[in-house]
Amino acid sequence: MSDTYTTIESVAEGYYTEKRSKFYAFAHPVRSADEVKALNQMYRKKYYDARHVCYAYRLGPEGAEYRANDDGEPSSTAGKPILGVLLSEGVTDVVIFVIRYYGGVNLGTGGLIVAYREAAHDAIAHAEKAERMVEEQLTYNFTYPQMNDVMRIVKDMEARIVAQDFQTSCSITVAVKKSLMPQLKQRLEAINFS
Repeated sequence: MSDTYTTIESVAEGYYTEKRSKFYAFAHPVRSADEVKALNQMYRKKYYDARHVCYAYRLGPEGAEYRANDDGEPSSTAGKPILGVLLSEGVTDVVIFVIRYYGGVNLGTGGLIVAYREAAHDAIAHAEKAERMVEEQLTYNFTYPQMNDVMRIVKDMEARIVAQDFQTSCSITVAVKKSLMPQLKQRLEAINFS
């Protein structure tokens, strides 16, 4: 597993037209299926007069959670091509919606696949891509005399302090690159034996 993954910074738009049918595409950075659901409702309301509101998304650093929705188009002619764009671009934590206004001429399954893919591709092409770090968090409890050692390790490992509590006892929560977590745990545990 890699320490980074690629996503997009902000909403991006794309467009494609074929035989008077119009395909409006919107790519969004998202973190959960609930966000996708809320965006789906928003687009359905905003484009209530559109024939189809199709989408696909990938979530998680490895894109392990994904879904494609054809919204009434023939099976695998809309959601799957949109998902294919997400896969080929190597982005995750992204959803792409493609809203179709029917132009009066049937495109056929091949035409639909091309149209949805091209609209989605145009949206991603206009998106600013961003690398994100895959982090793990660790909460570590220690005594006051160990504070200097703990803070030195946190600094050396370039861990990000998420929370800290120095009341009656000391506790710190840090985030670090996933690949460095075993080393961080080992170094912190070694403090107790020094």
